[in-house]
Formats: sequence, structure tokens, C-alpha cells
Amino acid sequence: MIICHCTQVSDRDIMSAIDWMRASDPDTIITVGKIYHALGKKADCGGCVSLFVSTMRSNPNFKVPAVLQNLREAPGAEAEKKAAR
Repeated sequence: MIICHCTQVSDRDIMSAIDWMRASDPDTIITVGKIYHALGKKADCGGCVSLFVSTMRSNPNFKVPAVLQNLREAPGAEAEKKAAR
């Protein structure tokens, strides 16, 4: 299925790019821009971004690297730290 009509990027192109990027660097952060770059294309109008991202998320290799997971603190954690001091 064509995801980006401006540049003719298909869901298979997106999936292949994600699989290739994850295989070449397990800790890479995969973005829409990186996928376009890997495919040798440039984003145009941006009308496809929501469908593009949902297609990316459906790939099991699309994940946040473990070293970057859970970096945000829970809401209110900063106030609790200050109160404990």
C-alpha cells in the first residue's frame, strides 16, 4: 500500500527500512526523517505523517532502545525529591 503519494513510499518500503536500520544499529532511534533518508527520498507535503508513523509503529523492530526507555520521571517526582532534601 502506498503511504506517501508524493514520493511513492509504500508500507513495504517503510518496513524494510526499519528492519535494515535495526539490524545495522540495534540502538538507533528510528524517525520518519531517517526512513526517508534511508530510502533516498525527501518528505514533501507532510499529509502522510500520521499514516507513516502508524505504519512504523506496527513494525515489531520499531522500538525505543532500552538505554533510552524510562528516562522521564513520573509526574510530581521532582517535587518529591525537593521535599525529601
